[in-house]
Parts: sequence; structure tokens; C-alpha cells
Amino acid sequence: MSTGWSLWVMFLVVLNLGITFGLFLWAPRAKIPTRPDGTTGHVWAHGTILEGLKNLPMWWIVFSGAMFAAAFIYLFLFPGFGNHKGALGWTSHGQLAREVAANEAKLDPLLDRFRLYTVEQLAGDPQARQMGKVLFEDNCAACHQRSGKGNILVGAPNLTDGDWLYGGTGKDITTSIHDGRSGVMPPWASLGADNVKNLAQYVLSLSGAPHDAAKAAAAKPLFSTCAACHGAEGKGNPALGAPNLTDHVWLYGGTPADIEQTIGNGRQGHMPSWSTRLSEDQIHVIAAYVYHLSHPVDEDQP
Repeated sequence: MSTGWSLWVMFLVVLNLGITFGLFLWAPRAKIPTRPDGTTGHVWAHGTILEGLKNLPMWWIVFSGAMFAAAFIYLFLFPGFGNHKGALGWTSHGQLAREVAANEAKLDPLLDRFRLYTVEQLAGDPQARQMGKVLFEDNCAACHQRSGKGNILVGAPNLTDGDWLYGGTGKDITTSIHDGRSGVMPPWASLGADNVKNLAQYVLSLSGAPHDAAKAAAAKPLFSTCAACHGAEGKGNPALGAPNLTDHVWLYGGTPADIEQTIGNGRQGHMPSWSTRLSEDQIHVIAAYVYHLSHPVDEDQP
């Protein structure tokens, strides 16, 4: 804190405490005019209640004085009065550092054990899954939801269905979390509105969904353009992150309108890299938890 800000804070503290303390000393001694019957003249409830006057009880005065004393003691012991660091030398940063160090000391033996196992093996460890769940909810649930079922509004994949854009092995999942992923579906509006609608019907036909057979047949030759990424049979390509179009799993929704939107305007999906926020051990544990979401039967502890 600069000297100017420090002086300003000190001025505000002194001003507020000074005014409050002054009122505290003045109020019990203030003379308020009263009538012969002991009331102040204030009338409430249409004249049925007359406001009386009584001195403040001693316990209230003592309690208020104790609060002032506590305030001065606090400002002496802890930071709060400008740049004064407090007699105890306490800081919130120091407190956080001590708590983090204590937490890491507790977790280190556990993480040392987790490093001995692959993601697939670790997915069966209840302690690893519990830790992974906490980390997942803190860092991943904003897009993938706490359940891991994804969000078609932002193109966040469902992590519970066993359908993987970039591969579902422990190594693949770790890479996705560590390095992030960027997927681009280019817009094909240049094909024309009718061809986009026809292609949407052909894509629906690949998964056996209800579709217009005539439009799907008309668009089949056009799919050769899409096959460069999705494959001739539409089964996708994990190396590119191109989705499988034959399995009823839709990243941005599977209605004709959704698919037309995807084909005509394209999509851009971005999974950020978490290597700058999470440690290697934390990523390893999250990967095990994510793997477990689509392999719930793997309950054997390593």
C-alpha cells in the first residue's frame, strides 16, 4: 500500500472510531427534555402509546465499551491501520501459505501412491476418485456440469457415455486435460441452403435417426467433402477430434435444426490447457476420475 493510501485509511479509521467513541461518551450524558409525567412528548399509535425516557442499562454501556477496547486491541495486534503490520506479524498470505503447506504435507503420501498406477488402474481407487471428484467440480464442472454429462449449449462433451472425440484411454484423457484441445468445424454455407438441409438429412441417416430419404440420397455425393475429417462411413477421426456421426451422440444437439446450424455456420470448440493451473499429480487424479465416469464398473482398488 502506498503512503498516500495508508494515510487515507488511517484517517478514515481515526475519524470513524473518533465519531463513534464521541457519541458513546456523549449519549449517556445528553439531556433530553421531558414532561412532568416522564414522557418525551412523542406519541405513537394514534395517541395510545407515549414515549418514555429511561437511561441506558449499565450492561449495554459496559458491552459497548468492551467493543471499543477490542477494536483498539485488534488494530494493535493485526493489520488494519494503514501500513501498520500488527504486533503479531500476521498476514492473510502467510496464513494461506501455511494452510497450503499443511494440506500438501497430508496429501503427499497419498499422491506418492497414486503415481505408481496408470489412469485406468487409479480409476478403481476410492480415495483417488474422491479427490478427483473434488478437483473436477472445482475446475471442470462449469462446462461439463458436476455430473460430467456435458452441455450442448457450449459444446462440452458428455464424459459419461464412452464416446470420445480424441480417444478415451488414460493417456488420451490426460493429454486433453494437460494440453487442451481445439476443434474447428468449418462453415459450409457456401454449398447453398438446400444442400445444407440435404446434408443434415444425410447425417441423420448415418445414425438411423428419422430423416427424409430423398434429401439424404441427394446429399450423399456431397458428403465426400465431409469424409476428409469424419471418414467415408462417418465414424469420425480421434486424431482430428472429428465426431462419430453414426452413434446418436451429438456435441451441439441432434435435431435437424441443430445439424443444419453446425453444417452451415460451423463450430469452434476449445478445451483449455490446465497445465498452468493444476499440478501433474492433480491432472493424473482428474484423468482417473473422468475415466471412471464412463467405466463405473471398474471398482477394484489397486
